[in-house]
Amino acid sequence: MTAPAFDVAIIGGGLVGGAIAFGLRDLGARLAVVDEGDVAYRAARGNFGLIWVQGKGAGMPAYGAWTQQSAHEWPRLAADLAQVTGIDVALRQGGGMHVCLSAQELDARAKRLWSVVGQPGFPDCPIEVLDRAGVAARLGDVGPEVAGGTWCPLDGDCNPLRLLRALHASLASEGVARLADHRVTRIEPAANGFRIATSRGTIRCERVVLAAGLGNATLAPMVGLRAPVTPNKGQIIALERVPPFLRMPLDTIRQTDEGTVLIGDSQQEAGFDESLSVGVLAAIARRAVRTFPFLRDVRAVRAWSALRVMSPDGFPLYARSIAHPGAWLATCHSGVTLAAAHATALAAAIRDDTLPAACATFDLARFDVDQAA
Repeated sequence: MTAPAFDVAIIGGGLVGGAIAFGLRDLGARLAVVDEGDVAYRAARGNFGLIWVQGKGAGMPAYGAWTQQSAHEWPRLAADLAQVTGIDVALRQGGGMHVCLSAQELDARAKRLWSVVGQPGFPDCPIEVLDRAGVAARLGDVGPEVAGGTWCPLDGDCNPLRLLRALHASLASEGVARLADHRVTRIEPAANGFRIATSRGTIRCERVVLAAGLGNATLAPMVGLRAPVTPNKGQIIALERVPPFLRMPLDTIRQTDEGTVLIGDSQQEAGFDESLSVGVLAAIARRAVRTFPFLRDVRAVRAWSALRVMSPDGFPLYARSIAHPGAWLATCHSGVTLAAAHATALAAAIRDDTLPAACATFDLARFDVDQAA
């Protein structure tokens, strides 16, 4: 039996692969999304849902520009998804807040942000440093320990599960082949493209995009690339639904459009361990209560952990294979924030098989420079 053939095969059906596929959806049946299924370490299912700009780009101004570009394009992505699928991803982009619980925290936060935006070549980024009164004016009744905070109008949030659903639904509407439960075991460069062996058979494609998150570490060497990515565990607490009180997200607390309160503020180097830590969850909860004391009386209904996909320097990896033309690598830990840029600029680059100037900084060559130094 002849293996199914496609112009482009995207390995990974999470937020990164889904957004790229959305940008290429006009390929229709010539596009395939090859997905391992929910047995994968899928960061998308545990995502906090932030579209976040402030503080991004320390040490790499191009990342600040890339993040801002995506934030500016997010309203169009949300509108396009709604038009194509009828799914409202609950985009809210009227600014976001980082709350500081002491004068020392506020001073350190302000210095850090000014050092980021003050880098040569960093794009203009509207950030305000607020005192306690300024925070209270935007957030309402905050705890007595709140000393101030920082606010950026480009920040926002969305419903990440609805975003993933909308991306998948958009592909179905265009006849894109979504090959679920197809774990990729081997990618073999072949004449005029690649042969991809999966747990359910083999497919052929002219170009392949590796968007498999942590799985890219294994897949990338098969096409002459490398993906030095490692897991970073984050944990989230979901509280019961309460009347609307938070009209903008914090980077550690957000209220969904359905009223659920999500709390998340942790990073752990724990390998592939996805178990919950009571100590970490308690620390998250304590800080949330210090910010909004009434949360002390709101019931926790669920908690979960998920694994971020981290590169050595924390920035995205976008690369074209020189050894095997037509193979691409795309991975990052900000799948929601960068979804709009992935669906537009990155998808267009993959279509043209040319790494755009905006993404050149994120190539693997930066690690060669570090090693040479």
